[in-house]
Amino acid sequence: MKKIVQSFHVQSKWRDEGYLPTFEEYMQIALVSGGYPMLSMISFMGIVESSTKEAIEWVQNFPKIVEASSIICRLMDDIVSHTFEQERPHVASTVECYLKQYGGASKEEAIEYFRKEIVNAWKDINEQYLKPTPVPPFFLERILNLARVMDATYKDDDAYTNSYGDGKKHAQI
Repeated sequence: MKKIVQSFHVQSKWRDEGYLPTFEEYMQIALVSGGYPMLSMISFMGIVESSTKEAIEWVQNFPKIVEASSIICRLMDDIVSHTFEQERPHVASTVECYLKQYGGASKEEAIEYFRKEIVNAWKDINEQYLKPTPVPPFFLERILNLARVMDATYKDDDAYTNSYGDGKKHAQI
């Protein structure tokens, strides 16, 4: 929780100062602010009888499977939501940071790059899922299932923000 609040603070400072970070600088913070590492931790706590100190420490160290899942969540979210989010005061998204850093790139090229990164992140998840880890497989299943939820939530639209299911954009409160 402390890390996610710190990342929110950094992003609000960037927004208030009008600072546009590099793509890498943004991703370092956005992978935490997306909430995915915290969701992974919380899902471990639901397995009371098996949540050992080692398992909690393992997920806190941001293993590759959690990083890959965070990349999927962040990039898929930004692909479908960045235009809407930029209509109001909001921190820059990965799209704006990528375009700034790679000045000659178009929005479409940025999104194509993100889609390749998402495919690579899925490959990393598969690799990590099949590789021995210090935690039992059912912990990995939770991380994998969270990535699946993110994939379904952001596949074609921002179903998190527009969760009404009728395809219409609704104003946020």
